[in-house]
Amino acid sequence: MRNPQASPVTRVETYTSLTAKPVSSYRPYWAKRFGTAAMLPMSRAEMDELGWDSCDIILVSGDAYIDHPSFGVALIGRLLEAQGFRVGIIAQPDWQSAAAFKALGEPNLYFGVTAGNMDSMVNRYTADRKIRSDDAYTPNAASDKRPDRAVLVYSQRCKEAYPTAPLVIGSIEASLRRIAHYDYWSDKVRRSILIDSKADILLYGNAERAIIELSHRLARGEDISEVQDIRGTAFIRKFVPDEFVEVPSTRLDRPGVVDKHEDPYAMKMGKGDASCATDEKTDDAANAAPVINLPLPLKAAKVPRDRQVIRMPSYEEVASDPVMYAHASRVLHLEANPGNARSLVQRHGQREVWLNPPPIPLSTKEMDYVYDLPYARKPHPAYKGANIPAWEMIRFSVNIMRGCFGGCTFCSITEHEGRIIQSRSEESILREIEEIRDKVDGFTGVISDLGGPTANMYRLSCKSEEIEKNCRKLSCVYPGVCENLNTDHSSLIQLYRKARNLRGVKKILIGSGLRYDLAVKSPEYVKELVQHHVGGYLKIAPEHSEENVLSKMMKPGMGAYDEFKRMFEKFSAEAGKKQYLIPYFIAAHPGSTDEDVLNLALWLKRNDFRLDQVQTFTPTPMAMATAMYHSGKNPLRKVTHDSESVPVPKAGNVRKLHKAFIRYHDPQNWPMLREALKKMGRADLIGNGKKHLIPAYQPAVLTKIVQSDGSRFVPKAMPKGFNQTRSFASPKKGPGGRKH
Repeated sequence: MRNPQASPVTRVETYTSLTAKPVSSYRPYWAKRFGTAAMLPMSRAEMDELGWDSCDIILVSGDAYIDHPSFGVALIGRLLEAQGFRVGIIAQPDWQSAAAFKALGEPNLYFGVTAGNMDSMVNRYTADRKIRSDDAYTPNAASDKRPDRAVLVYSQRCKEAYPTAPLVIGSIEASLRRIAHYDYWSDKVRRSILIDSKADILLYGNAERAIIELSHRLARGEDISEVQDIRGTAFIRKFVPDEFVEVPSTRLDRPGVVDKHEDPYAMKMGKGDASCATDEKTDDAANAAPVINLPLPLKAAKVPRDRQVIRMPSYEEVASDPVMYAHASRVLHLEANPGNARSLVQRHGQREVWLNPPPIPLSTKEMDYVYDLPYARKPHPAYKGANIPAWEMIRFSVNIMRGCFGGCTFCSITEHEGRIIQSRSEESILREIEEIRDKVDGFTGVISDLGGPTANMYRLSCKSEEIEKNCRKLSCVYPGVCENLNTDHSSLIQLYRKARNLRGVKKILIGSGLRYDLAVKSPEYVKELVQHHVGGYLKIAPEHSEENVLSKMMKPGMGAYDEFKRMFEKFSAEAGKKQYLIPYFIAAHPGSTDEDVLNLALWLKRNDFRLDQVQTFTPTPMAMATAMYHSGKNPLRKVTHDSESVPVPKAGNVRKLHKAFIRYHDPQNWPMLREALKKMGRADLIGNGKKHLIPAYQPAVLTKIVQSDGSRFVPKAMPKGFNQTRSFASPKKGPGGRKH
């Protein structure tokens, strides 16, 4: 929609480290004179002790307040404090009324609302939409301290408490709902969270740059409605500014001649040119998505990219047409590289939801600035020593990087943090380890993790800044590792060695998931990891064994797993250690059929894996796999009503069956599996021999079995002579699988 009146010119900076103002370079706000708080205040009494008459910014969070950089509200709070602002925290407020939101008074600048480190719906519900019994981010794991759709509820209460106070929303919950999105829990497409929350502005992704600039501009007296040129923000407009040229998203899917710079889904490895694309034939050609040209309208082709805006299908279109939803998902992921992304606009009725390009990643110096802030590294005293599981999990761990270039379709890390790796310096990381050693109660000399979204992407990046800026691919490692990607693990090896040699440090463990297809590129790294940093078990994530499913996940084939397993066992043996791999698998992922999951079960049995826990696919907002789940189409390729269809295991009994196959060793699943195998014509897999997947009889120790139709029966006793230990045994290779 165009404004009949001329609009003021707004420009968005281009991607270069020179044009991004360093986060530490702003002149501090006048309230810097109050100094650093031991803990950010959660009450008026604490404000009084600090000599504050008011808060400049109040952050509302669905998590307990733990003053540690692994918790978003603490990181943002300390970052704003370092800029000179007085920051108060309202953690897990009673949302039944607005009273709790008045606890610190009205903020001078704005309310900042976050659901917490996790999406509130993922936090509260299992993959089967059942309510969880605990909440890891709450004292004593209480499950009733945050509402569903926390950002919406908290935003409403903030508006009730102080109607004129500006409202800023962020966190992964808001970030992944910045445009119209499929909501698994209500099974429908919902509007942008900006519309429903009535927020003034949304900060998506890692928002350090955006929130610092926004805060200083509001402190200078700018009206929040006029702040529309910050990268990594979304807001509502009535009109598209006249200086922007609209590019219909449907133009981006029009087939044409290969255009190297505009080729987001050609999964071929580059040869050093600035496109990350090549016309050479490769062994991965069968897995590669078709090459698509992205022509612009004639007018747009003459306009700089920072003056182009992609016109997405409207909310009404994507809500009524799943194919258009898949198309919109495809285009959104195309415009994700800060080096070449354009603004996006999506109409909701008479309003325009506008997304500026993604934020520019932080430099190493800026990452150090953020993580070196004076965190107390403990929960707020108000919790009086209560057990907070999430804190216990990370209290002795160190985050060394952020971002992920893997591009797994079921994961939302790329959509939130981006695929450009942002790493801390070695010195900053070692300082944090020493601080844990010297200040954190209960430290026994063991660091539980040096990691991040992925264990081994530290300091990995494209070999050329120019190539990285122009790249349009969804993944740097699928269907193979890009030749333009630097896979040198030497910096990480050196970090491990220095960390474990620090005084008082007995052991450095690696708890983050390992990208094994990258690790095999560096045998020295695998040796270092296996011989010094594995505590008996190492987590890796093949996710599936079948190429048909792996191609929908954008995960490597099992060849990389086999190569890593060989290295792992070799180096473990050399060190005289008995160590085991713990593989993760996802049940009921889009693209998976009953035959696929049966083959996975047979692979698990051949490799003697018996997993205690299995993750069932959960469609989270904005993920590519969620678009597959909702639409039945493959957005990794050009999307039309006649394009490739994806089988989706949606029905509850099918999802349970797929999970049961992966846990083939559990007697509770055997009746369901027998029934399924007979229907599939694979009754040959039922029996009591080594070649069989499941036995023909139930163990007498079980009193009730639930069949696939929900009925229960009392099983017969085991037959005489049946070798129970062969098919019904405790795991031989340790526990595996993730929590639902």
